[in-house]
Amino acid sequence: MNIDIPEGKDAIEYVWGEMVPGIGIAAANFSLSVYAHTTLGLREFEAARLRVAQINGCIFCLDWRTDRDGEKVEEEFAAAVEEWRTTDRFDDRTRLAAEYAERYTLDHHNLDEDDFWDRMSACYSQLEIVELSMCLGSWLAFGRLNHVLGLDTVCALPSHR
Repeated sequence: MNIDIPEGKDAIEYVWGEMVPGIGIAAANFSLSVYAHTTLGLREFEAARLRVAQINGCIFCLDWRTDRDGEKVEEEFAAAVEEWRTTDRFDDRTRLAAEYAERYTLDHHNLDEDDFWDRMSACYSQLEIVELSMCLGSWLAFGRLNHVLGLDTVCALPSHR
């Protein structure tokens, strides 16, 4: 871990809540709201989230599976996300979510091509595109923050302990 955590303190609660409360608490609320208020389907949500996690290398994010009313993606889903171009497990929306996540994370300066946006607009509404973009921003920023600071090896969301 790259941040000193006082004895007896939970690392994630300390860093995200106590160290910089004016920023950390707002960031935590944004991160949690991505899960609480999404309208995206579980499979496209998880395809995008896992692709960002794979690129970021956040150990916690890689192990996490979003639970919606007791439903989670199948165990083999993460491997399919890595192979999003060729897997036969994904419909168009799920494949595009993984593609968008990868491009957003690695090559956002080259997301201006009409072909990509034509495909996105054929599968997603404008509202869904904005929502997915906000989710991607959250996962990119906070997964990297946790990984860079070394929190991803000790991280557990308070509501999932």
